[in-house]
Amino acid sequence: MKKLIECVPNFSEGCDMNIINQITDEIKSVEGVSLIDVDPGKATNRTVVTMVGTPEEVCEAAFLAVKKAKELIDMSKHKGAHPRFGATDVCPLIPVSNITMEETVEYAHKLAKRIGEEAGVPVYCYENAAREDKRKNLANCREGEYEAISQRIGTDEWKPDFGPAEWNDSVVKSGVTAVGARNFLVAYNVNLNTTSTRRANAIAFDVRERGRVKREGNPVTGKIVYDANGEKVWEPGMLKSVKAIGWFIEEFGIAQISMNLTDISITSMHEAYEAVYERTNARGMRVTGSELVGVVPLNAMLEAGKYFLRKQNRSCGISDREIIKIAVKSLGLDELYPFDPDKKIIEYILENQEKEGKKRLIDMNLTEFVHETASESPAPGGGSISAYMGSMGAALATMVANLSSHKRGWDERWEEFSDWAEKGKFYHDELLKMVDEDTNAFNKIMDAFGLPKGNNAEKAARKQAIQDATKYAIEVPFKTMKLCYESMEVIKAMAESGNPNSVTDAGVGALAARSGVIGAHLNVRINTADLEDKDYVTKILAESKEIEEKAVALEAEILKIVESKL
Repeated sequence: MKKLIECVPNFSEGCDMNIINQITDEIKSVEGVSLIDVDPGKATNRTVVTMVGTPEEVCEAAFLAVKKAKELIDMSKHKGAHPRFGATDVCPLIPVSNITMEETVEYAHKLAKRIGEEAGVPVYCYENAAREDKRKNLANCREGEYEAISQRIGTDEWKPDFGPAEWNDSVVKSGVTAVGARNFLVAYNVNLNTTSTRRANAIAFDVRERGRVKREGNPVTGKIVYDANGEKVWEPGMLKSVKAIGWFIEEFGIAQISMNLTDISITSMHEAYEAVYERTNARGMRVTGSELVGVVPLNAMLEAGKYFLRKQNRSCGISDREIIKIAVKSLGLDELYPFDPDKKIIEYILENQEKEGKKRLIDMNLTEFVHETASESPAPGGGSISAYMGSMGAALATMVANLSSHKRGWDERWEEFSDWAEKGKFYHDELLKMVDEDTNAFNKIMDAFGLPKGNNAEKAARKQAIQDATKYAIEVPFKTMKLCYESMEVIKAMAESGNPNSVTDAGVGALAARSGVIGAHLNVRINTADLEDKDYVTKILAESKEIEEKAVALEAEILKIVESKL
């Protein structure tokens, strides 16, 4: 499995697309890196760029982009609403898959060192990559912004971790860069029906983790309270792992609460939205919508959509796209401009890039799929059809659950049926993946047979590749069998307790799921004939036979329930 990291450099240019394009062209030039979002902001004069790829390649792309930004951006002339202190203001690395935070920190240090030594840009390491506690918080590193660098850079306290520690002509132009390693951060702004930055800041102080400075008497004009050490006393805000400020966005003529959700497993988008909504109402204003800057993980959008569905006592077992639609409307993410999930959700962006130029079976309509199956090509074949049958069976069970969740007179049972619908959705989504995976398994075998077989080493490599591909071609339909059989738990529950008007749909679901099991079992059996690992063959055949027998027996139980209700 590939190690993947995300990098989200922020460049201090949000107006000149010629400069922005030159920087992003550097990223595009590195193979193994996907540029998945470029989000310029005129008011902030800042562009947030998101790339994903293998660690070495992402670090190379990041270095080239930082170098180009230094060449093109003059910080001595920069103005913008967002705090900043460098042409490349921040450059965080974020672990995505198959890589630890500790490994990501090592890459951040290597990147920071290279930027400092080769590009001549002073670098502070922050968040998890910080080399001392006070530098963990980006706000501490960036205190006073660009205008304060000349006084800070030469001090022992704020000497950069890497690169020049002097206010020379090069640094005057480039400013300073912060390189970090952190968890996934969501830049999220909530829109208000006011133009008052002061009032927006009051709400930001209410919700952000740091809160506000404690004052005697009047919370705005009262005397600041200090502790025994002479340090200001702070009153914490409502939300953990949230940084926030209020500002006015001239482009839209509104004030916003601008938030960085630094750990969405602690404070999610919808929790942040609800907290701002509560405090805004309490202060006599209204939330009118919100804005997502950059991209967001799919799960964050799904959790938001499910949160608002649950508030309505509605089933969450609907398609991801429908859940996302609920999230977008509930959070008002389309108030300022259209929200396109394919351009804002990281998994969808990568998925669309991967399938560019390819057409998956599950992307075909039913007529196309039937015609493709009927063509002279041996794939898709019985394995893909078995997975499709199983998916349709699970989908019928999900439908019955969703119909039951809002049946008149059953309002108190909505959550019970929502849970069943989510289980059914899991199975039909997983089985849809197996439709294409079965064809991929067949193609692996064909590729293995196409390998050269000249010398002994090539023959041995070809033989091993064929055996590996054959084993995979067994494992895929075996997984299909298990998923089809396990989905029958949902089907049975819906036959027993679901909307009685849909009991026959549950029955058809049982027929489809059982057929998926038997069909996939046939594929398991035929592919085991060519595998030399006979111990594995004996084991898999015994397990698959048992699954088929259980599926046939469970189908009979379900059909008996259906018959009793007709």
